[in-house]
Amino acid sequence: MAHKWKDVRKPLTPEAEERIQRGVTEAAAVMTLHQLREARNLTQVNLAKVLQINQGAVSKMEKRADMYVSTLRNFIQAMGGQLQVKAIFPEGEVQIDQFENVAESHETPLVPARSV
Repeated sequence: MAHKWKDVRKPLTPEAEERIQRGVTEAAAVMTLHQLREARNLTQVNLAKVLQINQGAVSKMEKRADMYVSTLRNFIQAMGGQLQVKAIFPEGEVQIDQFENVAESHETPLVPARSV
């Protein structure tokens, strides 16, 4: 027998409701690249056109467990986002910015270190 949603939720305490809401929020904050693309209402074909690659390459990227930071950055930017890399420690978080301008860093000539 089917039950009405409001009857199912009625016996929950405010604490339980809060715990459920927190779980829903946390689940929405963690997605695979495939889920993220779909949440942005993009097809693999659309994304492939922006990235100037074929649809099969997008499919492979979505299944990878490991990739270059620059590849991931391009994928996220193609969806209209910005990739941020941060380290999380018990004391707090630190944003890592050395990956943000990878292309620019390759164009900058290296300056030899001075010996003291």
